[in-house]
Amino acid sequence: MQPGGVRICLVGATGLVGSALMAEAVGREDVRLVAVARREAAMPPGARMEMLVGEPIDWPQLIAAAQADVMVCALGTTIRDAGSEEAFRAIDHDLVRFSAEAARAAGIEHMVVVSSVGAARASRNFYLSVKGEMEQALSKLGFRRLDILQPGLLRGHREERRPLEAWAQVLAPLADWTVLHGKYRRYRSITARKLACAVLALAKEKPRGRFVHDHDSMLRAIRRSGD
Repeated sequence: MQPGGVRICLVGATGLVGSALMAEAVGREDVRLVAVARREAAMPPGARMEMLVGEPIDWPQLIAAAQADVMVCALGTTIRDAGSEEAFRAIDHDLVRFSAEAARAAGIEHMVVVSSVGAARASRNFYLSVKGEMEQALSKLGFRRLDILQPGLLRGHREERRPLEAWAQVLAPLADWTVLHGKYRRYRSITARKLACAVLALAKEKPRGRFVHDHDSMLRAIRRSGD
């Protein structure tokens, strides 16, 4: 960890999780954010961070310039928003892997990536199979520590309109407490803010290895950090 706290290179700053992460970092002395993005993202009031903007082809240089301790990847879309399965894969697999490879080339040894509950390469669901394939690809890159977060439905305000997801967000808290118990707890929804807290907590953890975090594991990480 560098003087002044852990230095985090964030890709995916313009999305729901990235925006929440920037907001949660405001006022904290134990973390410093450097965001790498294709376009400027609105920074929350009081943010003390850097924003490096460029096309993905430029990201390896920008990621290296961030001089970070930890890479956090919050890239993600849906097949509907991407426009096709191929376009979805280009972001949720190819661009995530490209960013991870750039992080390793820059000497970053710890990565935290946001995936999805149910991710599995062998899944018959295309979305989940791509997420699972991405997880496997990152596991082979030789990070000293790799944290894979597998949240359920993410709750929070999005810039883009997703009507079905909006209804799901309304109903999710009720389902969490009435239906999703026992082995189904991992499917519980989580707010983007809470997920961001888990990311910041895990970014400071030191044990080596590959760690997959479900809903309860993320909450335990937050408790361990004392945040």
